[in-house]
Amino acid sequence: MKKQSHSTRKSKNEDKESMLLSKIAQMPEKYQEMGERLHNIIMNSSPALTPRLWYGMPAYSLKGKVICFFRGDKNERYMTLGFNENAALDEGNLWPTSYALLELSHAEEEKISILIKKAVRGIESQ
Repeated sequence: MKKQSHSTRKSKNEDKESMLLSKIAQMPEKYQEMGERLHNIIMNSSPALTPRLWYGMPAYSLKGKVICFFRGDKNERYMTLGFNENAALDEGNLWPTSYALLELSHAEEEKISILIKKAVRGIESQ
């Protein structure tokens, strides 16, 4: 099997990111800005993540494994930021896998950045 060139992989990743940004643009107005900010927070926290759509939601993967995703629909009271089982967020026998977002203040941005960095730490070390 032939390996993809760096430029081909980069082009595919850019296409995936375009699709993700298009999905954010289709969100209800109250979630569009928050979605764009979440995208920037996630990508700045871990540039190794690949943006993509996952079950129609903006998501981010590493080594082919979805780490986190978010959603915001017109019938939902809040936007949700979720983490998959691949995220290294384990703390004992109980830990949160999703968070409700009503707003994104500096405090939430900091917490999300910390969670993203922690979530990818275990995957990067594999």
